[in-house]
Amino acid sequence: MTRTVGNTDPIPLDDDFFADPDALYRRLRVEAPVTRIVAPPGLVVWLVTRYADVRPALNDARLAKNGRRFQDLIGRHTAPTVRMAEFANSLVEHMLNSDPPDHTRLRKLVNRAFTVRAIAQMRPRITEIATELADSMTAHGPEVDLLDEFAFPLPMTVICELLGVPQDRRDEFRTWSNTLLSAGEPEERSAAAQAMAQFLAELVAQKTAQPGEDMLSAIVAASEDGDRLSHIEVISMAFLLLVAGHETTVNLIGNGMLALLRRPDQLAALRADPSLVPNAVEEFLRFDGPVNLATMRHTSAPVEIGGVTIPEGELVLVSLIGANRDPGRFERPDELDVTRDTSGHVAFGYGIHHCLGAPLARLEGEIAFRTLLDRFPDIELAAEPASLAWRESSLIHGLHRLPVRF
Repeated sequence: MTRTVGNTDPIPLDDDFFADPDALYRRLRVEAPVTRIVAPPGLVVWLVTRYADVRPALNDARLAKNGRRFQDLIGRHTAPTVRMAEFANSLVEHMLNSDPPDHTRLRKLVNRAFTVRAIAQMRPRITEIATELADSMTAHGPEVDLLDEFAFPLPMTVICELLGVPQDRRDEFRTWSNTLLSAGEPEERSAAAQAMAQFLAELVAQKTAQPGEDMLSAIVAASEDGDRLSHIEVISMAFLLLVAGHETTVNLIGNGMLALLRRPDQLAALRADPSLVPNAVEEFLRFDGPVNLATMRHTSAPVEIGGVTIPEGELVLVSLIGANRDPGRFERPDELDVTRDTSGHVAFGYGIHHCLGAPLARLEGEIAFRTLLDRFPDIELAAEPASLAWRESSLIHGLHRLPVRF
C-alpha cells in the first residue's frame, strides 16, 4: 500500500541538524523515512533517509536534475516572503544539473580530459604538496587550525594546478565557495556567484585564446564527433570541478581527522598498519562524509519511494549521510571501524551522477592521512569536540575550524 503525505507540518532544519545531521536521520529512518522538511532559507522539500530508498532514488530518472525547471519549482515551494539567491546561468549549465541525453553528452566530453590515468599520474605532485604543508604546520605549530594549514590548501592547490587557476586568486575562490554553499544571506550568495562567474569567464577566455597544458585547456578543446562544449558550458564545468574538487576533500580530511582523534583505538590501528589507510578513507566517507544531502532533484512524474507517493513537480533531497549510517545496511553504523567492509556506501552518490572526481578525492585523502600520521605521531585535538562549529549548509558537512596540537 502506498500513501501520499502532504498535510503533516514539514520539519525545519536547525543548527542542531548542521552539527549532527544523523540525530534527525536516526528518528526519521524509523518514523518517517520519506517526509517533508524546510531547508534553508525556507524551501519546502521532500527528504529521503533510508539506504534502501536512497540508492535507487539517486539513479531514478523520474527524479530529474534538469536545472531549467528549478526556478519555477523553487518559487512554488518557497514562502513569498523568502528571498532566494540568484546564480548566473554560466554557473549552472553543467552535468550535475542535467539529465540524459544532455548529461551523457557533457560527461563524455569532460571525461576525455578527466581520466583515471591522468589522476593517478598526479600522486608524486600531491605527495609533494602534502609534504610542504606538513613542513608549514611544523613551522607554525605546536597548535594550528588543520583546515587552514592543511585540509584546505592541499585540494585547492591540486585542483587549481590541474585547471590552471592563478595562485593569487585561490583565497578569493575559497571565500566565494564558502559563501555559495552556506545558508547565508541571499544578497551575499548572489554577489559571490556573480564574482565567481566573472572570474571564471575571464579564465576560460584566457584558456581559449592561449591554451596551456592544464585540464581546463583540455576541456575547452575537447571534441566528440565534432561536438564541443559551449563557452557557457565550459564556465559551468570549471565551476563544478573547482568547487567539488576542493570542498569534498577539505571535509573528508577534516571530518576524518576529527573522527580519528576522538577514537584513539582506531588511530592506533592505523599507525600500527598503514596499509589500512585506503580502507580508512572509505570508512571516513561512510562514517561522516563531506556531503550531507545530494544536490536537488525534482519529480517529473509521481514517484513512490518507501511506501510514499511524491506528486509530480515536487523538490526532493536525498540524504547520503542518512543512508551511510543506516543500520539496515551497515552493522554498528555509528561506530568508526577502519577495517570495516564499506562497499556500497554512497558518499560520492550513485548511478549516472556518481562523482566524476571521486578517484582524485580518494587519492588526495590517502596521501593526506598517510602524511599526517607519519609526520605528527602525537597529534591531538586542541579543543573540546562540543565547542567545534559546523558550517550551516545542507549540502556540505564540514567544520569551520579544527584546532590540533602536536
